[in-house]
Amino acid sequence: MAEEELKLEEGGKKNKLIIIVAVVVFILIAVGGASYFFLMGDDDATEPSASETMPEGEESVDFFSKAGTALYVAMPRPFVFNVPGVGRDRLVEIKVQLMLRGSDNEEQAKMHIPLIEGTLLKTFSTANADALATEAGKKAIRNSALKELQKTMLNISGDKTVEEILFTGFVMQ
Repeated sequence: MAEEELKLEEGGKKNKLIIIVAVVVFILIAVGGASYFFLMGDDDATEPSASETMPEGEESVDFFSKAGTALYVAMPRPFVFNVPGVGRDRLVEIKVQLMLRGSDNEEQAKMHIPLIEGTLLKTFSTANADALATEAGKKAIRNSALKELQKTMLNISGDKTVEEILFTGFVMQ
């Protein structure tokens, strides 16, 4: 009787060990697959070069071709606003950072933060909740805000100043 109990206990330990090893192998495969998926960018998402997008005879003038490291200026407060939707209005909160190049542009951006906030809030509040629910809608409002902000900064300082608008936080309720 004691020998049977001993054999059952040994068999139970082997089963537990096999299950644990199987779970660990499964987790390693899942993590490896996820890492491969996220780290291997999308080959189809390459951007066309300036020669592919410019009509013949026109010279490409890159506004941001001047060398310099990218600098980031965080907006001091998140943008909170209401947007209309089909079912109901939604409350949106967006945290923004501006990417720019050169210390001169950084100083311009910091000096004009209230103007930048006003321009961004004006552009963001024109959005539709249904459009902001999609990635394409977020990209469209970000591009629209960038164009408006560059136009405003060009009028004020004579330079576009901002290269990119980055959403570091986006919540829609």
